[in-house]
Amino acid sequence: MLAHPALESGTTVTVGTFDGVHRGHHAVLQEIVRRARRAGRKSLLVTFEPHPLEVVKPAAAPLLLTTGLERREALAQTEIDYAVFLRFDRTMAAMSPDTFVREVLRRQFGMQELVIGYDHGFGRGRSGDVETLKRLGVEDGFLVDVVPPVESGGQAVSSTQVRRAVSAGDLAGAARLLGRNYSVTGQVVPGAGRGRTIGIPTVNLGQVPANKLLPPDGVYAAWVETPSGRFGAMLNQGARPTFGEQGRSLEAHLFNFSGNLYGRWLRIEWIERLRETKKFNSAEELMAQLDRDRDAATHVLQGTKK
Repeated sequence: MLAHPALESGTTVTVGTFDGVHRGHHAVLQEIVRRARRAGRKSLLVTFEPHPLEVVKPAAAPLLLTTGLERREALAQTEIDYAVFLRFDRTMAAMSPDTFVREVLRRQFGMQELVIGYDHGFGRGRSGDVETLKRLGVEDGFLVDVVPPVESGGQAVSSTQVRRAVSAGDLAGAARLLGRNYSVTGQVVPGAGRGRTIGIPTVNLGQVPANKLLPPDGVYAAWVETPSGRFGAMLNQGARPTFGEQGRSLEAHLFNFSGNLYGRWLRIEWIERLRETKKFNSAEELMAQLDRDRDAATHVLQGTKK
């Protein structure tokens, strides 16, 4: 039985974790949209939550480029008709490639054509590959199309490549691979209020999920997307040693903004690391450094597009 009546005309499907929704992913998504429209079908992404490795091999699970919310945000910017998030559990992990294709993709989602990336693997132990899918396509009468890699700097764009760039603090490199700035989405929570007392009010993001990949701690030039618009900012990520606080925080001072954002959702985009976090001997010394940080962040952001 089909999962949704709108799929009765059949679907052109792609499957994968799509962490990061990077340029390689976009190539696959654009292809399913193109093929679906040509055939009069719906385009459908079938993806998983949580990341499969968090279930089958937690110690090897990567930190995520996009949380569930962030992945939904990125996919909403594409032209695909539907995205289905399947709960990945031990039962699904044990499913053979043949069963997954026939019982999930074909029976539930009306798949008539499958579009996959060149390195796609799925099913129990990732035993299903391109050749497996082509065999199933011949047996069951659906089309299988393989999208070649998108390259950057002579290498295929991949989530692994993006993670390496972010971990190394190469935010410009990560942005080239993603096709957009690397970012985090979160809700504003009350802070200690110290920034306001020294004339540099900040917005504080709530607890970032432990499995979200962050660049190295430090002070950054950033863009912040708010319900009131998009603002340049300087961002402190990490401890606040001047005040004896060692826990990691994300707090941003938005340029040319006034208002209350408590409880609202923001997207913070890292642009460039300005310096490491450090302890200052006085509030006056800190304020002088923040003035320099603001000038440096403004200079960096003037060279980037909104």
